[in-house]
This record gives sequence, C-alpha cells and structure tokens, in this order.
Amino acid sequence: MTRASANPTPTEARAASSRSAAGAEEVGRSYFAALAARDAKAAAGHYAAEGVDDRVPLGIFRGPDEIGAFWREAFAAAPDLETVVRALAGDDQTVAVQWRSTATFAGAASFQGIEPTGKRVELRGVDWIEVEDGKIRRNTGYWDGAAFARDIGMMPARGSAAEKAMIVTFNAASRLRHTSAAEKLRQALRGKLDR
Repeated sequence: MTRASANPTPTEARAASSRSAAGAEEVGRSYFAALAARDAKAAAGHYAAEGVDDRVPLGIFRGPDEIGAFWREAFAAAPDLETVVRALAGDDQTVAVQWRSTATFAGAASFQGIEPTGKRVELRGVDWIEVEDGKIRRNTGYWDGAAFARDIGMMPARGSAAEKAMIVTFNAASRLRHTSAAEKLRQALRGKLDR
C-alpha cells in the first residue's frame, strides 16, 4: 500500500517496525564503529542536539559537544583503546549493545581527573541506546567502575590482602558509627524517660 494511513494494516505496521528496528540497530552499529575508530567527533555526531550520554559510573554528559569532549578525554588517556561489540539487539526505537574494551591507561592526559598509571584495563559493559529520527536521544552505559579502579591500581585487587584489610577497616568504622548512633539514641531516650 503506498498511501499513508492513520490505521496501518498489520503488514504495514510490521514493515514500519522492521525499518525502525533496523534504524536503531544501524545507529548503534555506526556509533560503536566510531568508538572503535577512536573518532570522538563521529561518535558525538550520532547524538541529537539535546542527546544525553549517561555513563552510569561517571556521570551524565549532555549534547554532542560535551559528549565529544568526554570521548576525546578517554582516547587521549588511553590512545590504544579498543572496543569490540559482542552482541547487539534492538526493537523499533532502542538497541542494546554488549561490548568489551581493552586499553593501556598510559596516554598524555588524565581521565576524569585521574592521572594515567600505565596499567592495562579491561572492561565489559552494556549500552542501552534510545534512537529518535536516526539520532541517539539517550544512551545509558553500564560498566563496572570498581573493575576500572582495580585495573588502574586505584583500588586493591579482588581477594588481595590489601582488599581484605580495607574491608575489615570499613566494617570496623561502620560498627563504630552504628554503635555511636545507637548510643546517642539510647542517651536521648533515657533523657526523655527521666523527665
């Protein structure tokens, strides 16, 4: 059917949905190709003027300029950053991309205020990309910020003596805070009961 219809037939609806899904998937593939090429300008160009990139471990970046600056900073801090798409699945307006990145945190620039350490980083994550009119309206990227911190040496290795000591210290401080708060509550209640 060639005419536009307010009430499309089931066949027309499936065809339109197929075109939209291919569009969202295509945008996701193209965006990740720009990241794999370490092209901050091309990556940012995938976003709508008011697009949002919510990097859950780091913060929210708004608009192509801010998003481009984020990726320029990442590529400068880890110039050998490699990103590989492991899986991709979409519907009419969204696409989920499972990815894996590796890099050496040894560039000439800091990343989010952290100076490069020369350490190797391996991350796995998922981006949930919402597409509208062929542009990314919102991208929510999930990855393990603690794994990044461990890889660069900011946090101790999992299971290490240093991690165990950190956990013991944290738990002792938590118990002390809890005990202090409980004691203050008991004293306050005693004061009210004594009146």
